[in-house]
Amino acid sequence: MRNRSLKEVEYTSGCCFVCGQNNPIGLKLEFVYDGEKVESEFTPQQFHEGWTGFTHGGILYTILDEANFYAILCHGLDCVTGTSEVKFRHPAPVGEPIQISAQVTQKTHRVAKAKGMLTLKDGTIIAENASLFYIVGKTRITIMWDMDGVLVDSASFHFAAWREVFSRRGVKFSEEDFIKLFGSRNDFIVRSILGQNILEEDIKSIVQEKELEFRDKIKGKVKLLPGASRLLDMLKGNLKMALVSSAPKENIDLIISELNIEEYFDCIVSGHEVAESKPSPEIYSLAAQRLGTNPRNCLVIEDSPLGVKGAKAAGMKCLAVNHSHPQQSMIEANIVVNTLEDMDLLSLLKIVWES
Repeated sequence: MRNRSLKEVEYTSGCCFVCGQNNPIGLKLEFVYDGEKVESEFTPQQFHEGWTGFTHGGILYTILDEANFYAILCHGLDCVTGTSEVKFRHPAPVGEPIQISAQVTQKTHRVAKAKGMLTLKDGTIIAENASLFYIVGKTRITIMWDMDGVLVDSASFHFAAWREVFSRRGVKFSEEDFIKLFGSRNDFIVRSILGQNILEEDIKSIVQEKELEFRDKIKGKVKLLPGASRLLDMLKGNLKMALVSSAPKENIDLIISELNIEEYFDCIVSGHEVAESKPSPEIYSLAAQRLGTNPRNCLVIEDSPLGVKGAKAAGMKCLAVNHSHPQQSMIEANIVVNTLEDMDLLSLLKIVWES
């Protein structure tokens, strides 16, 4: 077999000795990122000993090296250790929790530097190190955001607009109808309620009326959902991001303008640019094509069963936010959470690595 460069190797963390959750003899550490540093905690056991009762220095160094790697990874960079200097300050007793932290101190196009620290609960420094890493390239993982129900809580405005428009035509539009169809393209919704034989010009008129109603209702009331602002800030400049929504371009423009978030996205795709509505994978495949990214390296954040199906059909991983649909209806997602407040950059990366 020919030698491969590191750029050709697909990184997965499943069997990593330090962080892999599938390694039976591994440390199984889970790091979190607060936007500045990565942190974790580890309680060494007897089988981690060097001298009797104390943790082996090799284990301690390995933890520091991994923490520094994760700190650099959170800046959107794939890297390998070049040099590292560790200073052991105090023994680490077996059975006592070790606090782990690391952060980037410098980065250029070729190298990045990070420093890490291990402490006991009382603040006693066990060990600290400074490392230089060679940058292999930008992290290949891309995050794709749905808009309605993921970034903004627009559902009630959409429902009110649809209900009024259908009511003017003597047709009842229930909350159950809305939940089932929310996330689909407008023409699909109209045909689902009024029948497949409706004329194209009538669909266009109804959709235009509904969207004008929606924009009138939501203007000045747009708010990011909990956790979205923090996560956007954390990802900005570190991972590629796309906004992928079945909504008309005019709605997307209004919402991103009011929230001032256009600069966060490398690509924006609207429902007008594809022929088929979700659960077709077309809209996500188009976004991946524009960004030049492999679908298997993409994570879609969705809130509807149709969106989840579309993401999975595109060959992507999917995080579902359970705002308005029963959790059972989104079981195809790789993970379902109640709020984005539960997520950080590393937890998103792990969904791609470990799924």
